[in-house]
Amino acid sequence: MTVRAFYDAAKVGSAQAPYDTLHLKIFYPAQLSGSQLEKDMGIVPVDSAQAPHPVVIFFSGFNCDAQKYQWLAVKLAERGLVVVIFNWVAEQFEMIGLTAGVDVEACKPALYSKAPSASALPAILAKLENLQTKGILAGMLDLKRVILGGHSAGGKVAAENADTRFFPQVAASFSYAGHSAAPVLFGYEAGTFLPLPDRLPMLLMGGTRDGVIANSGYRYGMSPEDASTSIARTFQGAISGGRSDCYLVVLEGANHYSMADGFDSATGRAFLDLPATKSAEDIHSLMAEIIGLFIVTHVRASPEAGRALHKLLNTANPLINTFKIK
Repeated sequence: MTVRAFYDAAKVGSAQAPYDTLHLKIFYPAQLSGSQLEKDMGIVPVDSAQAPHPVVIFFSGFNCDAQKYQWLAVKLAERGLVVVIFNWVAEQFEMIGLTAGVDVEACKPALYSKAPSASALPAILAKLENLQTKGILAGMLDLKRVILGGHSAGGKVAAENADTRFFPQVAASFSYAGHSAAPVLFGYEAGTFLPLPDRLPMLLMGGTRDGVIANSGYRYGMSPEDASTSIARTFQGAISGGRSDCYLVVLEGANHYSMADGFDSATGRAFLDLPATKSAEDIHSLMAEIIGLFIVTHVRASPEAGRALHKLLNTANPLINTFKIK
């Protein structure tokens, strides 16, 4: 399948210039037509075979360029999904950087779970409504089936905002290296894990070599820990499940930045990470297969994909350390 992408931008009404603009890259399944417009401008029509297309909105980790997740966007678009990645340079925690967009006040005890914490999400959803009315994607989007995904802090944003009380169009969520441990800086007791909305299908993923999580326990009043403990505790205690559509998958040999296509050693906290012990190519291949099958199973309601997902996760694989479902 041909995958194409185009760029756009959106304003965040709650932010102040110059830090109020999201720069979007939107991937979609395409069908080459041979038209003059296609030849002159590179504008390729949408492949309408699986339309309307559910939409994945992906939230990057802090100081992780969205381009590092293009590999996943392409893989998901090949399955008939439209995928939005974005960069937002803004102030977060008293510093300027690339952010997933976290409303800090909504993460504190007084407001947690009472208000959404994804400050970029309303602007992206509004942009998608606009794209549904004009341009390449007009009439091709299924805006009642939106999937939130993310990495690290972006994974936390995705999981805690997959809440139909605030965003009724959201249908599922997935994350890698994201957990719900509560920062003591915000006033939470040490070792607190916050509940996540769990009325929708959810996929929580992590890696056994996640040095960033392992070395960040002090933020949550915990001692240095095993790399996947916070994600496992999130799965065990932050969601109730009970529908067999909430998954925990821990990848053997994957580190914190294994979801990104490389990492920037000059920014962020990459120096805390542990070396991955499995190849990035193998990890990406398995990640994309799990995430893709999860979405097709629970958003496109495909029994065939569901059988393939369960077979994949229940078959002995040196890359899968832990798999649980509830």
